[in-house]
Amino acid sequence: MTITISQQAYNELWNEMRTNGTSHYPDPSDQFDVMHKYPQPLGKGYWREIQLREGFNLTISDYRVCDRLMIEFSDLDTTGIEYHFHLSGQTQCRQTFLEGGRYGVYGRGIEKESLGDISTKQPFLEVIIEMLPETLHSMAGHPDGEIPRELQHLVGTSAQPCYCRDGIATPAMQTVAKQIIHCPYRGIAKRVYLEGKALELMGMLLAVEMEIQESNSNPHPLTGDLVDRIYYARDILQQRLENPPSLRELARLVGLNECTLKQGFREVFGTTVFGFLHGYCMEQAWQMLQTGTWKVGEVANMVGYNDLTAFGRAFRKKFGIRPRDCMKKFSV
Repeated sequence: MTITISQQAYNELWNEMRTNGTSHYPDPSDQFDVMHKYPQPLGKGYWREIQLREGFNLTISDYRVCDRLMIEFSDLDTTGIEYHFHLSGQTQCRQTFLEGGRYGVYGRGIEKESLGDISTKQPFLEVIIEMLPETLHSMAGHPDGEIPRELQHLVGTSAQPCYCRDGIATPAMQTVAKQIIHCPYRGIAKRVYLEGKALELMGMLLAVEMEIQESNSNPHPLTGDLVDRIYYARDILQQRLENPPSLRELARLVGLNECTLKQGFREVFGTTVFGFLHGYCMEQAWQMLQTGTWKVGEVANMVGYNDLTAFGRAFRKKFGIRPRDCMKKFSV
């Protein structure tokens, strides 16, 4: 079954949930951290809004829709830069397709007509960071707050068409998003921690955005065949976690020289071959530990670690938590 709803009706449902007394403060010491129930006619879950500072907001949404949800948007206004990071769930909106491990970035502007499509296949877990242009201007490192040319399209006028782009999140992005969701602190320590992590994610996004804009003016962009080979290299790494190939062997398998492989990998995924492999190993380990199906030693072996101590050290450095504690956290 599919539910189709107008933007106005959708907003009215949300406004009702915000004012019917069901919203609460998950951290009583923080009056800028509010959790709202997802509108029950549409699904179950929550929408947590945290104002980190004026012009800089963080939202964590965790819900599941009862039926496929289609939202008809018109004159959808984006007042600043929005970064939507998906850990699970599928949605299509504003010319972007998002699912687990993908992100969408939206610049200031307006979308005349758009259709939001939220799938029932998986729970919907998302981290959203919103930054007003004035906040970004204050971080420009220039007396007059001038934004680099490569980012001007994100902070134009509210009347311009909204800039939209989706992309594949790097392992580093995935790590920070999970750290935000599983923040271990409360009160002012929580606020400082979350603001730092939100800025870290926004910094990663802006770095990728600048690279993309610079490459658009590059007279020698990556060809379709080269991009396919880079993705093939990624697939090989993911399939051979327990015994990954050397850089030389990987280059041979995909028909590239090592230099081209390294350069192309960084351009496509925003990280080195080793950085991607390490991040992917840790992400897989996190997911396996969550299930409680395997012991820590078994997980370590499955992601290529023979030394349990080295695995534990790498896991803790990546996520700020020991593998054993990760298992306990999700077994409760």
